[in-house]
Amino acid sequence: MTRNHRTVGRPAAALLTLLALLLATACGAGTTDSAGTVGGDGSPTVRIALGVDASYAPLYLAAQRGMFEKAGLDVKLVKVEGGPAAAQAVTAGTAQISANADSTALPQMVSNPRLRALGAFQSSGRYLKVVLRKGITSPREIRTMASIQGIGLYATHEYLRHHDIDPDSVKIQQSAPQEIPTMLERGDIDGYILFDPWVSKGVAAGGHLAGTIGDFGVTYVQWLLADEKWLKENRDLAGKVFKVVAEADRIVTKDPHAGALAAHEQAQLPVAATEKAIGEISFKSRALTSADVTSSRRIVDFLREQNLIKSAPDLNSVLLRGWYDRYAR
Repeated sequence: MTRNHRTVGRPAAALLTLLALLLATACGAGTTDSAGTVGGDGSPTVRIALGVDASYAPLYLAAQRGMFEKAGLDVKLVKVEGGPAAAQAVTAGTAQISANADSTALPQMVSNPRLRALGAFQSSGRYLKVVLRKGITSPREIRTMASIQGIGLYATHEYLRHHDIDPDSVKIQQSAPQEIPTMLERGDIDGYILFDPWVSKGVAAGGHLAGTIGDFGVTYVQWLLADEKWLKENRDLAGKVFKVVAEADRIVTKDPHAGALAAHEQAQLPVAATEKAIGEISFKSRALTSADVTSSRRIVDFLREQNLIKSAPDLNSVLLRGWYDRYAR
């Protein structure tokens, strides 16, 4: 079946991201072992690849407050473009752990069957919002939308279906988050589904809010991922890292302002907007369950339907149910 949505490749951005990660690794001091670069005190360095937005506030807070060091860990945050780039850093060996949404991680698990989801550290049905162009008062008036990969594309299709609109009747252009508000302002698209600051930028450009992904039954879950080979030799180390993330989750939940300040210091995110976004996310670390397998299967079915993956990952293998309770609780 021919699809009307158009996928815009970003090979140059991905290559630059990979080169930057390779250079960061090459410049590290010491020798390399199975856990990454050895730090000056002899402890293995664990690099965590992550994007740049409010959803990573607990990791920013843990870095800002030295929580990893207090736990006897040498952890470095590696900021990447977001989306698949974080998981790709683990695949490339330039990071040992990544933070990825379920719908973004699952395609990467097809290309790299050794990727493992250790547990969840946040979820939300409110963080991603629908923004429509000025003059678009009904979803049925939509003719074009922009989307990011993973959760963005999945949510866009679910939004249209929720309103009894065939996604094949709408032109869906994949693009980078920073480009999408400008596309809306120019009138190139009628709407999109994204997170802040790109929601606020779209509204400032003349768009208007039209709901959240939870309004049409979509939520996302953020996982911590690791490569199976590295994990086999570093289960306790990975567990200690996750314990710190879980504690940072609790702090950010109780004190969103502290999380916003950390995000500003670590990633130059605006404090007020970040604090508001944090209130829309449930920061809670937990083990993966059979419910995660069920929701992942729905996402995989969608990806296969769109010919974005050719095969399905073995969900019973890549989602490590019970791992969190054993190593990180």
